Amino acid sequence: MQRIVLASSNRGKLAEFNALLAGSGLEVVAQASLGIDDAEESGLSFIENALLKARHAAQASGLPALADDSGLCVPALGGAPGLYSARYAGSHGDAVANNARLLRELDGLPQDRREAFFICVLVLLQRADDPTPLVVEGRWHGRVLETPRGVGGFGYDPLFLPAGQLTSAAELDPALKNRLSHRGQALAQLHARLSECGG
Repeated sequence: MQRIVLASSNRGKLAEFNALLAGSGLEVVAQASLGIDDAEESGLSFIENALLKARHAAQASGLPALADDSGLCVPALGGAPGLYSARYAGSHGDAVANNARLLRELDGLPQDRREAFFICVLVLLQRADDPTPLVVEGRWHGRVLETPRGVGGFGYDPLFLPAGQLTSAAELDPALKNRLSHRGQALAQLHARLSECGG
C-alpha cells in the first residue's frame, strides 16, 4: 500500500477523498495530521493552485502528494466564483456567506441563465520536484437553485442541482454523489491513469 499525503485541510474534501479512495491501495494521510499548514493559493488557474498545494505537501512531508483545486463556475457571472469559490464572500471557508453572495449575484436571473459546473483538477506528485505530475480533471454540470436544499455535502452543494437529478447535491446519497461529482470523475480518471502506469 502506497502512503500519500492529501494536501487539504477541508474536512468535507477529506471525507470525500477517504470514501473515494477506499480500496485503492493508497493510504491517505491528511497534511494536518503531519503538522503541515495549507499552501498559499496564489495561482491563476485551478491547475496552478493544485500544483502549488501538492508541491508544498510533498516538500514538507517527504511523501508523494495528492492535491485538488476545485470550485463552482457560473458562466452568467463570467465564471465566478471560480478560483475564489472558498473565499467568495471574503473569509475562507464561510459556506453560508459564500452561498448568500452567490444567490444575491444571481437574483432575478431566469432558470436558463443559472447554468453552472463544478470543476476539480487533481494533481499527484511522486516527490516535490516531480517533473511529470499526473494531472486529471472532472466537471459536474448543473444549475444554481434559487434557495438552498438539503443538509448533506459542503460548500455550494445545497444550491447545486446536478443535470439529470431532481435533488440538490446536498440531498444526494453520498455514494451516488461520489460517483457523479467532479471529484469522483477526476479520481476515476486518476485510478485509470495509475493502472496504465502500473502503479
